[in-house]
Amino acid sequence: MAATRPTGEVDSRATYLSFGLAYLLGHGAAALSQGATPLLDLPDWLPMTLLGTGLAAGTVNATIAAGRAQRTTTDPGDILTGKLLGAAWVVALAALFLAVTGLTNTVDAPDIQAALWPTASGLVVGLLYLAEGTARRNLLHYGLGAWLTLISTTALFVGTPALFWILTVAGGGAYALAALLEGRRLGTR
Repeated sequence: MAATRPTGEVDSRATYLSFGLAYLLGHGAAALSQGATPLLDLPDWLPMTLLGTGLAAGTVNATIAAGRAQRTTTDPGDILTGKLLGAAWVVALAALFLAVTGLTNTVDAPDIQAALWPTASGLVVGLLYLAEGTARRNLLHYGLGAWLTLISTTALFVGTPALFWILTVAGGGAYALAALLEGRRLGTR
């Protein structure tokens, strides 16, 4: 018999799988189709569409999981923490949009967006996972956040398309591993 998860505990398996597929398919398609000698001739819109679809699915899954966890707790502190973490996502992603858009408009480097959007997104998401992992005392979430933060910023050193390979393999792989470990963390299969 599988153990039940504690009240207010977030099950992130669907979220991790959605984001993992977004990284594998979206960043993977970008890695395969960009550079001086692309391995595949894909339409320019396809990698971003694959990534965006996976990220949207992951966001929906994360919202559902967080809502489900909030409905199972009556602790006012846990409820407030959940609401503040949800608001942090909105603020952080709005700030990311403003930072990348502002930097792109002030620096004369049109290709900078191709490097900044995927890496800065990974940085922001990683930092939010660090905060959530800390607030929820979830070492798996915290570890995933630390990993995403570090690989996303390290990828800036290699430029495109190599940064997409790092995000695909190291980011997508980390999400897949986290999805596998989440059931174990929760004591379920």
